[in-house]
Amino acid sequence: MHNLQTHIKNYLNYCNSQKRLDEKTIKAYRIDLRQFSEQLTVSEIAEITPPELEKYIAGLHQQYKPRTAKRKIASVKALFHYFEYKEIIDRNPFNRMQIRFREPMILPKTIPLRTVERFLAAIYQQCQKADTEYQKRNALRDAAVAELLFATGMRISELCSLKTNDINLYDGTVLIYGKGDKERRIQIGNDSVIQILEKYNNSFYREIQACGRFFVNQAGNALSDQAVRRMINKYTALASIELHITPHMFRHTFATSLLEADVDIRFIQEMLGHSSINITEIYTHVAVEKQRDILMTKHPRKDFRV
Repeated sequence: MHNLQTHIKNYLNYCNSQKRLDEKTIKAYRIDLRQFSEQLTVSEIAEITPPELEKYIAGLHQQYKPRTAKRKIASVKALFHYFEYKEIIDRNPFNRMQIRFREPMILPKTIPLRTVERFLAAIYQQCQKADTEYQKRNALRDAAVAELLFATGMRISELCSLKTNDINLYDGTVLIYGKGDKERRIQIGNDSVIQILEKYNNSFYREIQACGRFFVNQAGNALSDQAVRRMINKYTALASIELHITPHMFRHTFATSLLEADVDIRFIQEMLGHSSINITEIYTHVAVEKQRDILMTKHPRKDFRV
């Protein structure tokens, strides 16, 4: 097994130095490949045959949901492509295997727009009636975070990693570093959002400059995704919203709202930073529900008396 583990270590180094994969991807590979090496019953790479792989894959399907199993299999397939590329193996056992998935479609959960409005209103009310400067600054930052999540559809990890110069409030643009260090620039299309970002920036200017991150707490440290989640839970409760809201639901709501407003899906793909249009197309299934509502309530046939 030492033979395989050594090659896995070399592969992960290759992913880091040559493929320049991001840290989270490499961490996922490391976990998946360690699990793979621990569950094999053979000790050498040459002994890993299609039946051996089929046994491992069957075990994955018993333990995990289809999406997780699919990711773990993809990690192992990528490893064997590396073995083939480096001529560590003569034949790739995956070339003689057919792997199919029946992955259930999980539609993205969105927030009703009236609920988004109530949520934002709760933050601004908190800002207005704050008893102390400390409370006011917190509410100001919370408003800036929530507004930017909804205005751009960015991931929470992207928001928390924004650097000082990534937001240009003069021309209203945000430079976002997405998965795989892919850059995209998004225009903030609402003056009210820019104004709250400016107010937050002015209030936290010292902390922002010292930390180097755009979103910080009052101790001067970078804002964490856990802090954002706690903030969302706080204002959900204050607004008496029963729906459990997560940061990613703002992203889903952003995408679905634009699609329902007849924005071309390829523009939405670009704004979300999706590498493939197939990923973005899941929002079209959410829009089908909107179509159903429209046709039930707006189609003239409902008024016929025949």
